[in-house]
Amino acid sequence: MSEVLIYNLGGGQVLGRVSLGHAIRMLHRRVAAVREAVEGETFGPYQRPVSVELVRYVHTRWVYERTGRVPYSRAALLRRDRHRCAYCGQPATTMDHVVPRCQGGATTWLNAVAACEPCNSAKAGRTPQEAGMTLRSRPFEPVLADVYPHGKR
Repeated sequence: MSEVLIYNLGGGQVLGRVSLGHAIRMLHRRVAAVREAVEGETFGPYQRPVSVELVRYVHTRWVYERTGRVPYSRAALLRRDRHRCAYCGQPATTMDHVVPRCQGGATTWLNAVAACEPCNSAKAGRTPQEAGMTLRSRPFEPVLADVYPHGKR
């Protein structure tokens, strides 16, 4: 039986796998959209999905409770860093890979920080050292209270 990978909205968090039939029902109900499809194959009116992405963000406290780890997502990263740029301290709206993806850096808690658009653009595809920039705080893997400081989940 074929399985389909499910991503949360934004694509940064894998929620699990479901059967192809379940994924097609999700597409039909419009709770998910095809993220990656098998080239040239369809399942009824839909491209045959390899992965789907939810159309609304699902808060995943259950993942934390099951694993003891906060699932990585762009929104959670911005909350962890209090929406402040790790380079200049100004309000942050984007995330930056400390070791850029083009240099083999991964999208993980320990390699990502919140950044303002000017700093993110100035750093570009370089490490902070290569760009002559200093991190004001080191990236860390948060606990639930770091991401949801007032118990909101």
